[in-house]
Amino acid sequence: MKKLNLVAFCGSLRTDSYNKVALHALAELAPDGCDIRLADISSLPLFNPDLENQTIPAVAALKQSVGTAHGIIIASPEYAHGISGPMKNALDWLVSGTEFPYKPVMLVNTSPRASHAQAQLKEVLNTMSANIIDAAQLTLPLLGSNLNCQGVVASVEFKRAIGLALSTFVDAVSVGLDDPING
Repeated sequence: MKKLNLVAFCGSLRTDSYNKVALHALAELAPDGCDIRLADISSLPLFNPDLENQTIPAVAALKQSVGTAHGIIIASPEYAHGISGPMKNALDWLVSGTEFPYKPVMLVNTSPRASHAQAQLKEVLNTMSANIIDAAQLTLPLLGSNLNCQGVVASVEFKRAIGLALSTFVDAVSVGLDDPING
C-alpha cells in the first residue's frame, strides 16, 4: 500500500489548545505507513478575492499541502456558536481552488458541547465538495482536562477512540487510492 500523507488543520491559534493537543496525539498514534502533518494557518492573511491571483507564500504553502495530501483532518474550536475565524479564513482561501474538492475529511471535536461549529463546519465543507467521512468523526472530551499530548496518548480510553477513528479514516482514504483517477 502507498504511504498515506494526511494534513491536519487546527482552528485554534492558541499554543496549548486542546484541538492542537488532539491533532498531535493523532499524529503520534498514526498507523505505520501514515504521516500526519499539521498545517500552519496562523500566517494566512485575511481572505480577499482580489489577492487570489497573487503569490502569497502562506497561501501557496496551504494549497500545496492540501494538494499533495491524501486526506484532511480538521480540529477546530467553537467560538460564539460558530467556526473559528482562523479556520473559516483557511477554508475561504481553499474554496475556489482545485486542491480541496473530493478530499476525504475527518473531523475532530474536543468539546462535546461544541455542536454549532461542527454543524457549520460540515455545511461549509459540503459546499466545498469535501468527502466527509462521518464514520471517522472523533469526539475527545478534552475541555477542562488539562491533558497534553502525552496525557491523551497515555489514556487507554482516548488511545482506543483515536485508534478506531484513524483506522476508519485510513481505510476510507485507502479505498480512494485504489481508484486510478484518485490514486
